[in-house]
Amino acid sequence: MNTITPTNTNIIRRGFTLIEILIVVVILGILAAVVVPQFTNASEDANDAAVRSQLQTLRGQIELYRAQVGSDPDLLTAGWDDMIEGNYLMVEPKNPLTESATSGSIAAAAADGVAWVWKDKSATNTTKGLFAGDDSEASFLFDE
Repeated sequence: MNTITPTNTNIIRRGFTLIEILIVVVILGILAAVVVPQFTNASEDANDAAVRSQLQTLRGQIELYRAQVGSDPDLLTAGWDDMIEGNYLMVEPKNPLTESATSGSIAAAAADGVAWVWKDKSATNTTKGLFAGDDSEASFLFDE
């Protein structure tokens, strides 16, 4: 008896050619070159937003202290102690731009190692204001 076994020697095995794979790799490279630069400043933007938010909260707590106590907190000599002992703050604030959280990080002028600056709001307004300092520029940030 003659049995026919199905053996198909004409099976076509189709895969991707080298050219097709190279085109896909080039397209992915172009997309990566466009997308990656958009995220390079994300860390700096997040730190700026954190400092702005923290500065707004600190300024609000200092205003509350002024309203309840009738004077400014003594930030230059006592650091954050008045604010912490009076339950206006739970811990010493940390400036993400300088990563400094010691009481010595408060000064009357911007300098390296100074996280927070406690100074007159302007030449004509002698009310003290809190500003954020940046080690890299030794300048005031967010002078609002």
